Amino acid sequence: MSLVTQSEPDDDLVQALRRGDENAFVRLVSRYYPAMLRLAKLYVPSHAVAKEVVQETWLAVLQGICRFEGRSSLKTWMFRILVNIAKTRVQCAGRSVPLSSLAELDLDRDEPAVEPERFLPPDHELWPHHWLHAPQSWAVLPEEKLLSRETGMRIQQAIAALPPRQGDVIRLRDVEGWSAEEVCNTLELSETNQRVLLHRARSKVRASLEQYLAEK
Repeated sequence: MSLVTQSEPDDDLVQALRRGDENAFVRLVSRYYPAMLRLAKLYVPSHAVAKEVVQETWLAVLQGICRFEGRSSLKTWMFRILVNIAKTRVQCAGRSVPLSSLAELDLDRDEPAVEPERFLPPDHELWPHHWLHAPQSWAVLPEEKLLSRETGMRIQQAIAALPPRQGDVIRLRDVEGWSAEEVCNTLELSETNQRVLLHRARSKVRASLEQYLAEK
């Protein structure tokens, strides 16, 4: 049995699932299980709970596939189910702040994407608000340095230190390779909020990496 490809049409797969085709379900799991587990781990406190969330999601998908209307992609529909189940798990565990509100908490803070001290002051005689310390160009750095395991670990640490919503967005966009539309639909963000969160996250990760490379 061959694994499903990313190009397999949703309609064909949905119809197969509705017929109870076990091979179709295996293909679906093969395609999405790793990404679903990674997404669940963004919300719940342990790997074990994340696996339970994914299992509940598969059950909900099978039970609800007949009600799938195709107004979004099959992937978006499934991942929205997963996020809702994960949120419910967190709320039942006693976390009183809804995860969906964290996006607004991140956005409400008066938080510059780049440190103000990297710019010239507004009353500068020649270049007000221009760069004082421009971002470092990495084009001159050896490729092996940028791609080293240690550099990758530094990036992971920088992402882990981000506020929750910023971390979610940059992981899905830049690590998982999701589109902006997929992130907005899955995390229930507006296009503007997604863009602001991603910009802030990338700026912080870049600043952390610049510091690390300068030390090296």
